[in-house]
Amino acid sequence: MSLVSRATSRVRYAVQIRGLATPAASSSTRSNFLKALDDGPGLDDFISGSSERVVLGNVTAQRLPSFLKTSIPSGSSFKKIKSDLRGLGLHTVCEEARCPNIGECWSSKDGEGRSSATATIMLMGDTCTRGCRFCAVKTSRTPPPLDPHEPEHTAEAISRWGLGYIVLTSVDRDDLVDGGAHHFAETIMKIKQKAPHILVEALTGDFAGSMEHVSLVAKSGLDVYAHNIETVEELSPYVRDRRASFRTSLRVLEQAKKEGVRVTKTSIMLGVGEAKEQVLDALRELRKADVDVVTFGQYMRPTKRHMKVDRYVEPAEFEEWKRIAEDMGFLYVASGPLVRSSYKAGEFFIENVLRGKGAEKQTKRLVTQAVSNANIESVRLSEP
Repeated sequence: MSLVSRATSRVRYAVQIRGLATPAASSSTRSNFLKALDDGPGLDDFISGSSERVVLGNVTAQRLPSFLKTSIPSGSSFKKIKSDLRGLGLHTVCEEARCPNIGECWSSKDGEGRSSATATIMLMGDTCTRGCRFCAVKTSRTPPPLDPHEPEHTAEAISRWGLGYIVLTSVDRDDLVDGGAHHFAETIMKIKQKAPHILVEALTGDFAGSMEHVSLVAKSGLDVYAHNIETVEELSPYVRDRRASFRTSLRVLEQAKKEGVRVTKTSIMLGVGEAKEQVLDALRELRKADVDVVTFGQYMRPTKRHMKVDRYVEPAEFEEWKRIAEDMGFLYVASGPLVRSSYKAGEFFIENVLRGKGAEKQTKRLVTQAVSNANIESVRLSEP
């Protein structure tokens, strides 16, 4: 190739390269940009708040109502319980399920001592074999094996705390032949051996519908047998794991009562799409099963991976459900946005009933006052 041809090629290549670059800004463009900066808001505008507000994030999603906001947990009793749990390798549903009442339940008020605090111990690990659409507990088909020392460690921790009432629950363990019923029963018996004065509530799964295993736990020495129906029958297949069912849950509660358990208990979430008549039907079925205690609470979405909240139920509607359920003959009803199946005020009432302290009306008055004070505190904390 001649020198002239080479020079011509280099020029063409240079032109092509230059064509791919951003052209230099003209003087008029630069002037327009500087003018736009001068005409825009300055630092004083942002400080004074006179500039237009910019809203970030999803502004179409439902906002959390003020009555569902709680304070950050703290206090010596809270720290003591948390320290003991970590030291013994125990889990609580309060933490795993992100319960909004953890600060209230784990703490005690001045002058009450730790006997007023409550906690819900979660047995058999922190991994469930089921995947309910509302639950924050992690799931796996093959969770780790049971800790054979857990019943002893649990009893030791509970006896240390000086509590008057304790709730035991567990993940579902469909990978075990007995669903973990023997492990559950052993834990209750060890607690009663170490601290017979403590009242024990067992919030169990359905043990895959095995009434034999339900009976085993019911006869272990517990004081309250709890099993949650979670929602109305029509929504159960969509809200709960498909291996759970409304009718199986009713049979579990019936079987516990047949075995002589003094108090049976269940819980219903509102705000998942239920209709009023469906809730009424569920309450009628629970009364047929001779269930004593029912609680109503607001479903709160743990993460974006879980089912959405259909609606936030107003406190007035919770009060209405409380009145309806009481009129139907339930021994006790706890109903409110922040109420959960293991609820401190409800446990206070049940403890007094089981220990035979005072008249039922007096106990109900004290519990109503406690719930009212908690609601007032919740509203106060949510105010700006």
